[in-house]
Amino acid sequence: MSTTPAVTEPLTSEGGSFLQTIRSILVGTDQDFTEGNLTRAILLLAVPMVLEMAMESLFALVNTLWVSRLGAAAIASVGLTESLMAIVYTVAIGFAMAGTAMVARRIGEKDARAASVATAQVMWLALGTGALLGLGGGVFAPDLLRLMGASPEVVSTGSGFARILLGAQAIVILLFVLNGAFRGTGDAAMAMRTLWIANAINLVLDPCLIFGLGPFPKLGVTGTAVATTVGRGVGVLVQLYVLFSGTRRIRLQRQTLAPDLKVIGRLGRMSLGGMGQYLISTASWVVLVRLVSRFGDAAVAGYTVAMRVVFVALLPAWGMANAAATLVGQNLGAGKPQRAEQSVFRAAAYNMAFMAAVTVLLVFGTRLVLGPFGADPSVLPTATAALRTLAYGFVFYGLGMVVVQALNGAGDTGTPTAINVVTFWIVQIPLAWALSSWTGLGPGGVFWAVAISYSCQAVIALLAFRRGTWKTRTV
Repeated sequence: MSTTPAVTEPLTSEGGSFLQTIRSILVGTDQDFTEGNLTRAILLLAVPMVLEMAMESLFALVNTLWVSRLGAAAIASVGLTESLMAIVYTVAIGFAMAGTAMVARRIGEKDARAASVATAQVMWLALGTGALLGLGGGVFAPDLLRLMGASPEVVSTGSGFARILLGAQAIVILLFVLNGAFRGTGDAAMAMRTLWIANAINLVLDPCLIFGLGPFPKLGVTGTAVATTVGRGVGVLVQLYVLFSGTRRIRLQRQTLAPDLKVIGRLGRMSLGGMGQYLISTASWVVLVRLVSRFGDAAVAGYTVAMRVVFVALLPAWGMANAAATLVGQNLGAGKPQRAEQSVFRAAAYNMAFMAAVTVLLVFGTRLVLGPFGADPSVLPTATAALRTLAYGFVFYGLGMVVVQALNGAGDTGTPTAINVVTFWIVQIPLAWALSSWTGLGPGGVFWAVAISYSCQAVIALLAFRRGTWKTRTV
């Protein structure tokens, strides 16, 4: 892993050549995002974040690809274990969200030492929580699989896989929170490169350890857990090396590593809101799938295929939203709330324009988009209807993503949590049940409920954002 110092170039103009911009995206920049051109700042932050998320998604994709050759029991053990890992991801996302907000605020204040302290504290929080969860997960992995309804064959096949993956939760949480700290400094390229390294190792080791290629032992489904954990572990080692070497904007030293209970407490409180947001949306997803399942397996399969397409389509939009969160945190720290607000509206405008283009593609090119997924004829009607209906709300999704993440970036994780409760549990779920049960829309009623609820989320979030209370939020 190269620790080449980040490229330094001014953001005070429209900024650099095309090649310079590409190099800045891939190598990183040591720039002040509280000054200069906002459009270029959004680009430099958003693109690496999109690529980072794509790399994380590849973990699950690659594992599924190889494990699918081992039989139904192996596939089931991976699916059940990943369901249990949702708890870990919830914790990791919450901690990372809080860490990003606090580090960004300190960087905006031009206090690199305080940013390093915040990074150290979120690291201790991740280590402590991950160790406790990992101890329980590693010891009780077979029992947890049984609790999830696994058959004796699945428990026998997947216990080794589950023990390793659930036992290494500290690595997973550390990977999330340290990348969150890099994003808070504006160094999105470092977070992206960390996951490139982790994913590359996973790509190479997966088939070697599953099938026993060359000098590697044949571990079956357990091999994919080893490959994933080694990849993520190396990613964390790279993160720590960079943080301790001081080649980026923050540096961990003995003086900054001392536990600070006050800072840890503030990070913990902020992270609860982030965890709540993820849990609320995940619970809503489970209920929606249950509602769709009343209309048969083909309906569930069609909805699943459509949601996979939607997830891919939303990756660039999430990158834009995360860029807005970093810009808000840093500019609030610099005492520039108006620039923070301007960055949100600029990012939202770009996001809405992008999502409008995606809407046109999905509405008029649905069959073309669904082609690579190889859906059988019984699945295509539901997948097509779901994709087109969901796409009608995409422009609102683009707005809502940016505004919600901006509130999180300001350290106000409570407001988005409350918004999610209203839009997902009070609006989305009852509306999905009513439209699918009483109107003759069938599963289409669920799809319309999703589009309507996310549109409501965008409107409510925008109203909350316009109140401006986030500008005075202390972090």
